Amino acid sequence: MNKPKFVVVAGVAAVLAVGGWITWTVLRPPALPPGVAAANGRVEVERIDVATKLPGRVAEIRVKEGDLVAAGEVVAVLDTADLLAQRAAARATVARATAGIAKAVSDVAAAMAQLALAEVEMRRSAELLDKAVSPQSLLDQRKAQRDVAAATVDAARAAVADAMAARDAASAQVDLIQVSIDDMTLKAPTAGRVEYKLVDPGAVIGAGGKVATLLDLSDVTMTIFLPTRLVGRVSLGAPARIVLDAAKTWVVPATVSFVAAEAQFTPKSVETAEERDKLMYRVKVRIDPAVLDAHRAYVKSGLTGDVHLLTEPGATWPAALEVRLPKPGEGAP
Repeated sequence: MNKPKFVVVAGVAAVLAVGGWITWTVLRPPALPPGVAAANGRVEVERIDVATKLPGRVAEIRVKEGDLVAAGEVVAVLDTADLLAQRAAARATVARATAGIAKAVSDVAAAMAQLALAEVEMRRSAELLDKAVSPQSLLDQRKAQRDVAAATVDAARAAVADAMAARDAASAQVDLIQVSIDDMTLKAPTAGRVEYKLVDPGAVIGAGGKVATLLDLSDVTMTIFLPTRLVGRVSLGAPARIVLDAAKTWVVPATVSFVAAEAQFTPKSVETAEERDKLMYRVKVRIDPAVLDAHRAYVKSGLTGDVHLLTEPGATWPAALEVRLPKPGEGAP
């Protein structure tokens, strides 16, 4: 090899070596103190589907992807023209049944008047029979008329009950249709951010069709995997710290909300510090909803980062893991 070229190559190699050493010693993350363990994972935000219970045509979509919505806020409205027509017909049935009640009540009054007249005539015939003025056959006729009038009263009263039942059934039908009309207005079940808008106005969707997907910003977790030697030192409710790759200077407080009862093989997407640990336990940490509510603009699903846990009695957080959260209006570092 030509000597000058060799010198240049050697010099470049030396510079790269020095640069690599500086990068490793200066820019690498500081070593964790005893009693503090770390594992990497991804931010997971609970997804909620806003779907319709009934089929229909989408009349309005009132949100856009990325919008923040409050609990109960209208997300979409489906066309209700046919249901409104059904409700009008059911209300007409209620009115007809109500009129039927009034008629049945008047029929009862008329039947009772006939019954009263029949009883008077029967008593008069009985008196005349005692005086030998009227024959027995006339009394028998008056008794039969009284019995018919009494039966007519019973039938009229039954007609009143039937008319009232018809009115109640029609009213229940109105209420049922109104429930369906209300169900055609799709509201956010919880506060969150619109992740996907799945349909546009004019689309026809079936029962159970989704119109949007929300991210529940009050339920944010990060799942990590710990080896057996560490998971036994972690308890439910234990404090944790999250440091995101996208914001290294922020330290987010969290708590351990789940520890798997059984071990599993390490997923390929998880990098562990010790490759000899083949069986891992799934652990989930949850961020305090109050913290999320104060910094909801920064909550994003899929962000990678590290979760730090205390694994020794009496262990404390180092200064680098003291809670540090963005101030209002502060951007990501």
